[in-house]
Amino acid sequence: MPEICPMIEDPNPQRTPLSELGEFGLIERLTADLVAIQPSTVVGVGDDAAVVRPDADCDLLVSTDLLVEGVHFDLAYVPLQHLGYKAAVVNFSDIYAMGGTPTQLTVALAVSSRFPVEALDEVYAGIRRACAHYRVDLVGGDTTSSPSGLTLALTAIGQVARGAAVGRGGAQATDLIVVSGDLGGAYMGLQVLEREKATYLANPNLQPDLSEYQYPIERQLKPEARKDIVELLAELGVKPTSMMDVSDGLSSELLHLTKASGLGCVVFEDKLPIDPVVLHACEEFGIHPATAVLNGGEDYELVFTVSLEDYDQIKGNPHITPIGHMTASEGAYLVNLAGEHVPLAAQGWKAFTAK
Repeated sequence: MPEICPMIEDPNPQRTPLSELGEFGLIERLTADLVAIQPSTVVGVGDDAAVVRPDADCDLLVSTDLLVEGVHFDLAYVPLQHLGYKAAVVNFSDIYAMGGTPTQLTVALAVSSRFPVEALDEVYAGIRRACAHYRVDLVGGDTTSSPSGLTLALTAIGQVARGAAVGRGGAQATDLIVVSGDLGGAYMGLQVLEREKATYLANPNLQPDLSEYQYPIERQLKPEARKDIVELLAELGVKPTSMMDVSDGLSSELLHLTKASGLGCVVFEDKLPIDPVVLHACEEFGIHPATAVLNGGEDYELVFTVSLEDYDQIKGNPHITPIGHMTASEGAYLVNLAGEHVPLAAQGWKAFTAK
């Protein structure tokens, strides 16, 4: 697989057994030289608990995500540094989706003996890279053994001005529905990676040329949280009435917003923002672009609602796209290219479903 970002793993790594370091030695190795950069971090790694002291004018935000090998990621094509980076970013995204700023992170790992110490070095290198990029302090966590595979549980702590957190349930009828960036790329990146994995398993001598799929692959392996959108809306003087990040597919998130607000919604297929490379991949795989957008997930863009009065502030902005509006009547619908109202269904990621 070609390089898609500057995080490169050693092709001939040293392999130190975890038993050589033990739990506390491993923690010391993974968290060595951490320096707190957030004023609210009082005590970080090294004690029984981190101490965080937010400003008296702030509310605290806490979000946890669990990633399980074989369920959420496949190490056949996910580099360990990318895994660590993504694991941190998806937590940061939840904080930004509340209108806040992530400030601290804790990391818990359950790992089997098949992984050497150096593998966890790679995971932590990705986590620390994400923390540095988003100016978040890594302040603690835990490690334990696992009978098989690798599991990561990360908790992000963030701050937002008192009473200013943006939830899912504040939308009003006629509010515009807006999304950041473009959608469907992560899903199509996953399709490419799964196809190339199957090709490799059938013939390990074949080397894939993925140069034309760089964008969707990076969207899958190394997403970014939309800190810039929260800052942009503040600069524009626009306060979202409700907001979520797009982790489980746009349909699922819209249904969450409508349920929480007690409203319905209408979105328009011709307004859905899709990158041209993603459109090409959809055509190649025989997947309808709207399917990738509505049901794919893992884009970690923001979907939010704003008052109709704020339209002039957001119109024409290249970073955000109005795609529809909330309605007083119940029901969530996509108006397709033929003008038909198609009911939206949550067909993206669902935990605990039978396979």
